Amino acid sequence: MASRSIFQVHVFLILALATTPFSKALSPYYYEKVCPKALPTIKRIVEAAVSKERRMGASLLRLHNHDCFVQGCDASVLLDATSTIDSEKNAFSNINSARGFEVIDKIKKKVDKICGRPVVSCADILAVAARDSVVALGGPTWKVPLGRRDSTTANRTLANSDIPSPFMDLPALIDNFKKHGLGERDLVALSGGHTLGFAHCRNFRERIYSGTNINSDFAKKRRKTCPRKGGDSKLAPIDPTPARFDNSYFSNLLKEKGLFVSDQALFSNGSTDGLVKTYSYNPKAFSADFVKSMIKMGNIKVLTGKRGQIRKNCRKVNSYY
Repeated sequence: MASRSIFQVHVFLILALATTPFSKALSPYYYEKVCPKALPTIKRIVEAAVSKERRMGASLLRLHNHDCFVQGCDASVLLDATSTIDSEKNAFSNINSARGFEVIDKIKKKVDKICGRPVVSCADILAVAARDSVVALGGPTWKVPLGRRDSTTANRTLANSDIPSPFMDLPALIDNFKKHGLGERDLVALSGGHTLGFAHCRNFRERIYSGTNINSDFAKKRRKTCPRKGGDSKLAPIDPTPARFDNSYFSNLLKEKGLFVSDQALFSNGSTDGLVKTYSYNPKAFSADFVKSMIKMGNIKVLTGKRGQIRKNCRKVNSYY
């Protein structure tokens, strides 16, 4: 019975992928000839990192998401600050929060060695590592369109304005996603990525002490590890199963147990209520839409052809001097 269920999920996802548009500039088979061992190498390192620390899967998924929302999926989030780079690592949503950079460094070093030269972009590494992290934590798989190139710039100001905030209400979230060519279904499906990982107290304190649409027992439980003052970096799971990709995030929203204001906003008598309900009882529908939205997000303003570069070090722009 279990094997039949797994088979049905796989068939469902294959049919979903058949209707998912890939960017014409990208291809899942981009590295098949130039470096066929690239993707298996990324997968192996991601699996080891997630096995060592389950939270790392959520961190790698988040890195890709935050990258794509700022000037496109170009690995700008990985650039360190210099006299000419205003690093996105110092943006409100990333500082003392974004993590997994060392895993990306390790992947880049190993892949370049196996390929014999810098062939795989840091932007593609982020996209593949996000997929492999989801799979490692029990989620669906998909073919990642590849062929992105890396930016030579970063934009902290844009990161501060364009990365969705945990304090946003539904209209703000819809506008934010629309700005990136993403619709309400993408908003809800991608928010489902919050089924993985933890959050800092500073990002949900106001909700658990002053929120009106919050389960009282849930708020009381979260207050035990998030004081009204101080403890900004204390962690709490975003959903009951933070190391397993499932649909419990949506079930929680039906009970007013969303951790962020932006989480509960998805189920607050608004236009996204129906999707939240559907995903709460239909995990196959959630998985299929999540895959489609990840591919769609991964196509945002990608650099291809002669635009950008293939960085030798994901943390800095190549020097030609």
